[in-house]
Amino acid sequence: MKTTEAPPEVKAAGPAAPEAPEKRDRGVLNVFSHGVLIVWAIMVVLPLVWAVMTSFKTDSAIFNSPWALPDGLHFDNWGRAWTQAHMGDYFFNTLVVVGGSLVGTLVLGSMAAYVLARFEFPGNRFIYYLFIGGMSFPVILALVPLFYVVNNMGLLNTIHGLILVYIAYSLPFTVFFLTAFFRSLPTSVAEAAFVDGASHSRTFFQIMLPMARPALVSVGIFNFLGQWNQYLLPTVLNTDPDKRVLTQGLVQLAVSQGYKGDWSGLFAGLVMAMLPVLAAYIVFQRQVVAGLTAGALK
Repeated sequence: MKTTEAPPEVKAAGPAAPEAPEKRDRGVLNVFSHGVLIVWAIMVVLPLVWAVMTSFKTDSAIFNSPWALPDGLHFDNWGRAWTQAHMGDYFFNTLVVVGGSLVGTLVLGSMAAYVLARFEFPGNRFIYYLFIGGMSFPVILALVPLFYVVNNMGLLNTIHGLILVYIAYSLPFTVFFLTAFFRSLPTSVAEAAFVDGASHSRTFFQIMLPMARPALVSVGIFNFLGQWNQYLLPTVLNTDPDKRVLTQGLVQLAVSQGYKGDWSGLFAGLVMAMLPVLAAYIVFQRQVVAGLTAGALK
């Protein structure tokens, strides 16, 4: 059967010409953006790889051939840092402090965020903006009054005192992050639970909290990174040498090993402090991205 319409390839060829410059511009932009990302990745990864390599070298190899591969894996550097420099004790103290504060922050922050997101009551917006204001308040301005408050409560130089301060430090961001996520969750699920006779606490812990798991993982990773690398708060509130955390131990290690000339032990301690953070991000990077985008996709 004859037809007067142009062949498909002719029709498709008509609008292709104006789109060619746009495609070329998009291709140039992609090449440029990928090039910038590659350069940035090299700038980030290269110092980390160099630090790991240096932790297995001897002191003479560090100064004579700093960019060469180690001639062998000198695990005794790690042993000296772990035992003689007390990095093992600092590592354990940090795990206790960060683990306790992370659990407390997620539990309290999720409960506060759920109430602020799901219930209307007088002062709701005021309390929410108080948490937002806490994010903009520099912690360095609160160090002196915080020291006196913690000292008057008898919590100075204690592990549980440092945990409470870490929780208070991390709550503003946690509440801000989780409030937006709880608002994006469907209300029909909670309403169905109430119809079936579930209480508010049961609805929160058994229904709404599991639905917020991506956001909990994301905010947990952010809080873990911030609390693990925290230095100002433990320096001011934790002066007991037996209760130092890892950041304080690294400073002490840098001073002591620098005077001793044990640079290999210093780099081994640095890698010990760095590995948990890298491992946490590598393992949970997909969950972090999912939690950041889940609220926008609902």
